[in-house]
Amino acid sequence: TLLTVIKTGKPILKKEQTFINYKGEKITTINSSIPIKTNGKIVGALEISKDITQVRVMSEKIVDLQTKLYNNNVKRHHKGLETAKYTFLDIIGENEEMLRLKKLALKAAETDAPVLIYGDTGTGKELFVHSIHNSSQRKYKPFISQNCAALPANLLEGILFGTVKGGFTGAEDRQGLFELAHGGTLFLDEINSMPLELQSKLLRVLQDGYIRPVGGTNIIHVDVRIITATNIPPEKAIENKLLRKDLYYRLNVINFTIPPLKNRKDDIPLLTNYFINKFNEKLGKSVKGVSDEVMEIFYNHPWEGNVRELENLIEGIMSIYDIETIKLEHLPKKLHPNKKPPTKFSLKETIEETEKNLIEKALKEAEYNISYAAEILNTPRQTLQYKIAKYNLK
Repeated sequence: TLLTVIKTGKPILKKEQTFINYKGEKITTINSSIPIKTNGKIVGALEISKDITQVRVMSEKIVDLQTKLYNNNVKRHHKGLETAKYTFLDIIGENEEMLRLKKLALKAAETDAPVLIYGDTGTGKELFVHSIHNSSQRKYKPFISQNCAALPANLLEGILFGTVKGGFTGAEDRQGLFELAHGGTLFLDEINSMPLELQSKLLRVLQDGYIRPVGGTNIIHVDVRIITATNIPPEKAIENKLLRKDLYYRLNVINFTIPPLKNRKDDIPLLTNYFINKFNEKLGKSVKGVSDEVMEIFYNHPWEGNVRELENLIEGIMSIYDIETIKLEHLPKKLHPNKKPPTKFSLKETIEETEKNLIEKALKEAEYNISYAAEILNTPRQTLQYKIAKYNLK
């Protein structure tokens, strides 16, 4: 890439390269090469290289393990094996909006239409995705999940669509997640983190139902239900050029917006009790609940980490303390209410300030005639003269 950049004068960004080093090890890097110019003339080039070998190895191992799991588990339909973890029973809440979303999600499970879910981190998007799959006709088929922000663009493409041996340096025959999810559901989280050029390829798959492995020439038919999620509003992602508008319209057939915990505070007692019971069983504890003071703090806390923050908070407290009731002293300091220091009042200073203001007002009214001002204040002239000198009002 360095020589190409020097020849063309154009930068090459985030180019994946695979090579064999002097030890005979296969190395994969992401390289960005930028020309160096002086007075409009190219004098050299700079290359920044990031080694993603371990990331590639681990991601490919995961795909290989998933392939073995689904290929070997041909009798899963008869065994009733669910391939997604959660159901609608795991979505805790009686908030009006949450109940409405659960009804809509149940209806969505009856179709194969794409679903787009928006919600802040920790709101429970994954719970809805799992539940939709497990309530659908595809529930005995594969459920595959991939976070689009977790891998570089070039690597993500191979993971999604598969690779063909010889298609590029170091490539092996490997099924992609679309093939693994055939007949089932593919969940693409943080779709707004997927590079735009890869989004265009995803759009073609949604339109045609065919994929082409990286480096391959043959196309493969796939029957996959797509569910996607974003952690920023989709409209904002489009505006910031993080999400293609045409892909958005293709994905946004059914959409849900999961409310943050601060907008469903009526569910906080229910969620608190649920997590206490969950960790009582997990940790062998016998916590009965939280104090009224703690519940008041929970109501007023902004919960920027949403339901996940509440869950982690309760697990942390119950892991450390052997208690029956979670009280204020068990909460992290950041959750303690800010106690303002008592305001200090000086009676002497307050009286003196008031007296000074009254004398100034009387002097102005008497046009600085001390005898007349003394009459207004109903005080001896000598006393007023002393006060004027004391407060330096001359």
